[in-house]
Amino acid sequence: MIYLGSDHAGYEMKGALKEYLNELNQEFVDLGVFTTDSMDYPDIAREVAEKISENPGTFGVLICGTGTGMAITANKLNGVRAASVVNETMAEMARRHNDANIMTLGARLIDVAMAKKLVKIFIETPFDAEERHQRRVDKITEIEKNRK
Repeated sequence: MIYLGSDHAGYEMKGALKEYLNELNQEFVDLGVFTTDSMDYPDIAREVAEKISENPGTFGVLICGTGTGMAITANKLNGVRAASVVNETMAEMARRHNDANIMTLGARLIDVAMAKKLVKIFIETPFDAEERHQRRVDKITEIEKNRK
């Protein structure tokens, strides 16, 4: 399952990604926005991140102008590892080494063709649970638990 969300800047790219996910027969839920009216990205990022936090094993894709604000917001929730991605290597390594479960994209930084490539790589790349990668993800989880 993939949870999608965008602000107004990412609305059109999100629409193209929904069509692409349908082509891939990939199940998804669109959590908004549903117009190009101005929207505060933290609201959507929180909603998607809550779904990821509540449903381990699911993925999120968040789109705003740069992907940065969405990533910052999503990473505030326990169990979320959001990575802002602009190229194929970042998409692969976010999954393979960091077990990222949300990918954030910048609609002002990449085009739709690249966004489709990145989504495919992200959802198809497994986490490499090699000891060093798992140890590092476990340390991230421990930091979350001790957050004040």
